[in-house]
Amino acid sequence: MIATLDQLKDRFSQALIAAFGNDYAEVDPILVPASNPKFGDYQSNVALSLSKQLKQPARAIAEQIVNNLDVADICEPPSVAGPGFINLLLKTEYLETQLSSIQTDSRLGVALAKTPKRVVVDFSSPNIAKEMHVGHLRSTIIGDCIARILEFRGHDVLRLNHVGDWGTQFGMLIAYLREAYPDALTTANALELGDLVTFYRKAKQRFDEDETFRETARQEVVKLQAGVADTQKAWKLLCEQSRREFQVIYDLLDIHLIERGESFYNPLLPAVVEDLDRQGLLVEDAGAKCVFLEGFSNKEGEPLPLIVQKSDGGYNYATTDLAAIRYRINQDRAERLIYVTDAGQASHFAQVFQVARRAGWIPENVDVVHVPFGLVLGEDGKKLKTRSGETIRLRDLLDEAIARSRADLESRLQAEGRNETEEFKAKVAQTVGISAVKYADLSQNRTSNYIFSYDKMLALQGNTAPYMLYAYVRIQGISRKGQINFEQLGSEAQIFLHEPTEFALAKHLLQLGEIISDVEQDLMPNRLCQYLFELSQKFNQFYDQCPVLQAAEPIRTSRLLMCNLTARTLRLGLSLLGISVIERM
Repeated sequence: MIATLDQLKDRFSQALIAAFGNDYAEVDPILVPASNPKFGDYQSNVALSLSKQLKQPARAIAEQIVNNLDVADICEPPSVAGPGFINLLLKTEYLETQLSSIQTDSRLGVALAKTPKRVVVDFSSPNIAKEMHVGHLRSTIIGDCIARILEFRGHDVLRLNHVGDWGTQFGMLIAYLREAYPDALTTANALELGDLVTFYRKAKQRFDEDETFRETARQEVVKLQAGVADTQKAWKLLCEQSRREFQVIYDLLDIHLIERGESFYNPLLPAVVEDLDRQGLLVEDAGAKCVFLEGFSNKEGEPLPLIVQKSDGGYNYATTDLAAIRYRINQDRAERLIYVTDAGQASHFAQVFQVARRAGWIPENVDVVHVPFGLVLGEDGKKLKTRSGETIRLRDLLDEAIARSRADLESRLQAEGRNETEEFKAKVAQTVGISAVKYADLSQNRTSNYIFSYDKMLALQGNTAPYMLYAYVRIQGISRKGQINFEQLGSEAQIFLHEPTEFALAKHLLQLGEIISDVEQDLMPNRLCQYLFELSQKFNQFYDQCPVLQAAEPIRTSRLLMCNLTARTLRLGLSLLGISVIERM
């Protein structure tokens, strides 16, 4: 099924050709949903953009377009307003037909991408021997949401977890554990991750203060890179311990990833340096091998270098990221590379992408993009931390959300005099708690910082996950009360629109495909959140104004179909955010 907006854009293209010739076939009709219902449903200001080029008044151009615009099967006769805006109002019978057709479609009318691509989404990326903290929350759930939407659109998505599992930190940790707790390097599960984190901090302190220890740690790195058996075994044990802890969180968040850490690309790093050298891009500066960047300069205005091999022969993050780009394009056959990290890494990725392009490693048909996000702040407006000033562990944050959700649920059950099973309470508390955390994050413009508030995110009112879940539960309640099986209403049943709130809900339901297409392109999940919030609002207004179970046929069945379409749209939209629905709350 072709989305309404796409159909209208095609008709506008035909009208532009008919009015002004084939040279105007590719002109963007600048067609968007109307900002105010009094202007109809869609509005185009293409005439204003063409006025200078055609040397005609915009209103005259708009009238020529309208005279050639064949949309009689979709819209009421178009009108021209103001200086040259073209307003379109969808026909009632068109809306009814579209809604009746998507009720039998498992995809609710959302088309698959015309040209599916191989896409790599790089997200989450915690560091081995460190606990996942609140900073990993955004990368993990934004990346997962983007992957879900691209998969739904039919793209072949490779979800990669680029964990920090290589480098100097392992030399420090292994050297320290050899002294303090040698069993941890030979025996599986000898340490908890929390213990490992404590040992890592002590190792870092020794590394910073003790030259002898620093040299011992460097030698452990050399042994690791050389594949010395006992060092490699110690490294693998440390990695496995961290992975088990990470997986607990990924299972709780319903996140699926393929791990491919920094160590995976380590054998490929010399080739990166050799290729850059062969192309004449490398410059030796203070013993280090660098590529001097275009458009990046220091305080003195001199070009900044991107170091790809340090003076001691070691490599850094940039070298690894360059190797990863080459591998993902050449071996994984990626046509779109998406990196989901905090905004603080924007400069790093801009530099790495520039070097990769100058080296010819990113073909014209490959899109490489950094998806930045802002900080999670406490209610004091500062970076979210514990009272003692430490970064909050992600597991603690999620557990707290579930505990608060449970407390809210039990308070509500007591007030309503309801008795529910332990299984019910545990499931609802976890679903609502995790959903609230995810939605609170995804509903923000990802480029902005946002204030983390349990009270706001768990509220049953406002733009929150509980509000969406409650709208879904409300519809399931209609089904139970009327003993209605939505799936058995029949594919032949028709939808009829009469009341203003029915029209508002109907038009919103038909915009799902447009929203998903937008997020696919701009990678802004908050657009989908806003759509679902407005859908829930429009459904509640419809339900308050339009009797459903008490209505006479055929209006009763029509409204039941509208309820079911709303529930299915909520379920699908929330699933793309990584949020599960529940039948009762």
